[in-house]
Amino acid sequence: MNYPLYLAKRLSLSSDSRHSSPAIKVAVTAVALSVAIMLAAIAIVLGFKREIRDKVIGFNSHITLYAIPAGSEDTNLITLTPTLKTILDSQDYITDYSLEASIPAILKTPDNFKGVYLKSMRGESLKKFLASNIEEGKLPDYSKKGSEMKIVISRKAADQLNLKAGDKIDTYFMSGSIRVRRLEIAAIFNSHFDTYDNVFIYGDLPLIQNLGEVSPTQGTSLTIATDNFNNLEENANHLTATLNEALASGLLYKYYRVDNALNQGAGYFRWLSLLDTNVIVVLVLMTIVACATLISGMLIIILDKKSFIGLIRSMGATIKNVRRVFIYMAVRVALTGLLIGNILMLTILWAQDKWHFLPLDADSYYIDFVPVEINWQSILILNTATVVVIYFCLILPSWFVAKISPAETMRYE
Repeated sequence: MNYPLYLAKRLSLSSDSRHSSPAIKVAVTAVALSVAIMLAAIAIVLGFKREIRDKVIGFNSHITLYAIPAGSEDTNLITLTPTLKTILDSQDYITDYSLEASIPAILKTPDNFKGVYLKSMRGESLKKFLASNIEEGKLPDYSKKGSEMKIVISRKAADQLNLKAGDKIDTYFMSGSIRVRRLEIAAIFNSHFDTYDNVFIYGDLPLIQNLGEVSPTQGTSLTIATDNFNNLEENANHLTATLNEALASGLLYKYYRVDNALNQGAGYFRWLSLLDTNVIVVLVLMTIVACATLISGMLIIILDKKSFIGLIRSMGATIKNVRRVFIYMAVRVALTGLLIGNILMLTILWAQDKWHFLPLDADSYYIDFVPVEINWQSILILNTATVVVIYFCLILPSWFVAKISPAETMRYE
């Protein structure tokens, strides 16, 4: 029988057997707050990574394919040939791909104007991304007749030109010659990514191809979605090698440059890497706080139980087993704090994920609310690591038991 564990479960955490001492309450509170803060730090960083990653991918896709002109007579337009389609279809990691076309344009009102790029609303991923950021209006369905002259603009562009959904605006296109089209604003989106919001508006692919005088199989790039973002660089390198092999064997007649979202959004991902460093600092500091308060609480428990130590020592208990009793008692305090901290913070995180009641300055953080992601694997690892670290931190102060003499403690009993 493991009697140290049995005694640790049965013993009261106070000297009067009724109320826990203030030191124990402080220790439980410190552990609960430390765990809660660590959970919040991890969930917020994971949330930021998810949101920023989704925005970068939404504007750029996982992988983007560009055509490299073979000579001065060639263009940088990419053609979705049957051979290229066969190569892309044969790659297991590619889940979707589509042509993308863009053309420079000027939005002109009687009082103001703004230079932008009109990009095609290609692929389901872009449509879902824009739909999740719509503030006004509704995304046009370009499969329906009469929708080809509708566009989606950013909130930044709408505010600069004093436009709203449903308005029509003269748009000037520069491709060889200047052309004018009166386009209708179907919806206004706001991603809070000023780098993109300030430059891009979205429209129908055939409209852009017609304005650029290119065929239905041509575009300025080819966007590719993959099945796993974590393997993005590996997949991009593999696609590059595959295309080069096809070029060398004569299956393709053009060089292609393969780019990916990690390169296109490098500045954002570097910013996220700084958050990882901040999280490590928070985890270390909170672990130190939890261990320090538990050690203090453990020493107070030992002093309160001096008579108990003398009694079981006189009955033959070894110093090792007595130490284990108090380590288990301190771990019991830690587990109580862990439980309280987890319940408290997970409830807050769940509410924040559902209602977004904690706001952020979108101009500084690219998001107008505090993003969170509850990752159960990270939560399990955090709690397990915290218990292990606390257990080993309590081994050293438990040696204080060896300095307590059974004869001295029982003399006044």
